[in-house]
Amino acid sequence: METVLFYLFGGIALLAAISVVAQKRVFYSAMSLVVCLCAISAEYLLLNAPFIAAVQVIVYAGAIMVLFLFVIMLLDPFSAAVIRDKKKYLSYLAILLGAFALILLYPVLNSFESAPTPRGMELAGSGSIGQIGQALFSEYLLPFEVTSVLILIAIIGVVVLASRRQS
Repeated sequence: METVLFYLFGGIALLAAISVVAQKRVFYSAMSLVVCLCAISAEYLLLNAPFIAAVQVIVYAGAIMVLFLFVIMLLDPFSAAVIRDKKKYLSYLAILLGAFALILLYPVLNSFESAPTPRGMELAGSGSIGQIGQALFSEYLLPFEVTSVLILIAIIGVVVLASRRQS
């Protein structure tokens, strides 16, 4: 049953990821990304990583996607009609090039041997919430703060660009 659920949520995540790229409207693409992130969170639960699953839902599917949707609504993509792409042949060319790249990568990906995953084996104290917090706010404090500053700069940039466009 666990294997069936794993493949089910993997398929949902894959279809939602394809939908993220294939959608013509940005809002629907963002909603597909939420579905993809929640399916990945279910995969983490099946792999016995509840903390990572909770972080995936709270941080990514929650906070980051709210930020994305706020920026999308700020830019107001619904006011303009969807512009038809006059160079439709480029999308077909991109699909052909992507398929060609997958064909070329198949021997490389097939050459790796998959290692068996031990079930029920718990490493002593690894991945506890206390250890993750200790590592995040000691060893990885600088990358954590740099990431939050970059996100803040991106938000300010979007607001400035959106206000220039309206003027």
